Amino acid sequence: MKISARTGAATRPGPPPRFDPELAGPVARLRRELDLPLTRDKITASRARGAAGTLSDDEIRRGGAFDFEEHHAPGPSGAESVRLLVCRPTRTPPPHPVLFNIHGGGMVAGGYRAVDLADELERAEELQCAVVSVEYRLAPEHPDPAPVEDCYAGLRWVMGAAADQGLRPEAVVVSGNSAGGGLAAGVALLARDRGGPRPLGQLLQCPMLDDRCDTPSSVQQAETGLWDGTSDRTGWTALLGDRRGTTDVSPYAAPARATDLARLPPAYLDVGAVEALRDSTVDYASRIWLAGGDAELHIWSGAFHSFDWWVPDAAVSRAARRSRVDWLRRLLRRAS
Repeated sequence: MKISARTGAATRPGPPPRFDPELAGPVARLRRELDLPLTRDKITASRARGAAGTLSDDEIRRGGAFDFEEHHAPGPSGAESVRLLVCRPTRTPPPHPVLFNIHGGGMVAGGYRAVDLADELERAEELQCAVVSVEYRLAPEHPDPAPVEDCYAGLRWVMGAAADQGLRPEAVVVSGNSAGGGLAAGVALLARDRGGPRPLGQLLQCPMLDDRCDTPSSVQQAETGLWDGTSDRTGWTALLGDRRGTTDVSPYAAPARATDLARLPPAYLDVGAVEALRDSTVDYASRIWLAGGDAELHIWSGAFHSFDWWVPDAAVSRAARRSRVDWLRRLLRRAS
């Protein structure tokens, strides 16, 4: 029996679901301001917007809740070293659990001080975790496998240097949003298949998992929300070039391609009901369960991609942030 959310059936998707009333106005405004959908000619502008949102030192310290320093990990074979930002809680003694943060940006933008780090630090402050944020090379200048290999190199450094850095190697959760969520899933697969350091869990927020971009939600939301089907194809094409959608795509680049989802760390997956990535996320969780694995899945009704960043005070945004923290708290108790 095959569980799949992929197209191929005769049924054509209906119109997109309605946006949550608190999100409908903001998403229309944001599509205009961000000049969506993303196309290749808009990548430079997307990077500039991301750079404008880079967190300052004071924003990373969060009023003295963290101190931080930069490190360089040995890069993948033949590549330069990988930069890491190590943020440690100041109010509890080491060693600390770790949230290994992989930033979003559609594979083409963002950085290790990007705005999504603020949400990771907020979770970490509540749970008294360290955060290690990794800087990976961006497509299209650095196509697959550069991004996922950089992230895996960063994870290996964290595990190997944990004792010296006041970190707990048995309590490292790989975490990411959008492209970062897909890369986190790829890192978990790499760690399993290479016999490398096993993360405690994987926190996958609206993850980019499937380069084929042909699930019902990708068709249904071809031009709806903040990360629509058109934007998704742009990001994947930048990463994979002419290989996108062919059989020549690694599961570490596009985890939806993995045929074996057994023996993976527990996963938390969440996604908006009104975004192109919805069905690939549902399918990935379903196949983890089918393989006997541990996954928790949340589909946020009426929500668009990364809704809680953009409309943090909406009721659905507060619920999503609380749910992630609660899952992490339960997971970390297993390593106590």
